[in-house]
Amino acid sequence: MTGLIAILRGVTPAEVVGIGRALVDAGFPAIEVPLNSPEPFESVRLLADAFGEWCEIGAGTVLTTEDVGRVRAAGARMIVAPNTDRAVISAAVAEGMTPYPGVATPTEAFGAVAAGARNLKLFPAGAVGIGGMKAWRAVLPREVGLLPVGGVDETNLADWAAAGAAGAGLGSCLYRPGDGADAVGVRAREFSRIWHQD
Repeated sequence: MTGLIAILRGVTPAEVVGIGRALVDAGFPAIEVPLNSPEPFESVRLLADAFGEWCEIGAGTVLTTEDVGRVRAAGARMIVAPNTDRAVISAAVAEGMTPYPGVATPTEAFGAVAAGARNLKLFPAGAVGIGGMKAWRAVLPREVGLLPVGGVDETNLADWAAAGAAGAGLGSCLYRPGDGADAVGVRAREFSRIWHQD
């Protein structure tokens, strides 16, 4: 999977389906519920039940192999982490899920690839930079996708896309706790427009 990932940090089960619908309608191919959100496994389950057929649903801030299993049991297909933990990557692959480990150095990137990851979360993206991503792109296997997360917003998304990013994770610029589905939908459509423009 490549493209935009909506990061719903702080979302609650009561609102997650409405917000998920707004994101799916805007064309987002993936939605992540970080595990430091309220009742995250329930939100993941609700999203997977409602939209799993059309959208890759997953959890973020996944730090243990135990949580990989819990996320899979909730119906998710995607594991996102802020760090490179080979055990978490291997557990996700073993469960048939797509891992997106966080990498901040080439050493971490190659370690994550060796553990089975084929999509890498550049985090924090501002520290790696577009120039850094291009340099990594030149040495990593061609099939590995690089997705900046952290500091990506409407002012620079087009630049990351033009530089060859396979996707991007969008957090507080897209959703903040308390935001309604309508507001999220407006932002999501604008991000989709930026991402898909020629």
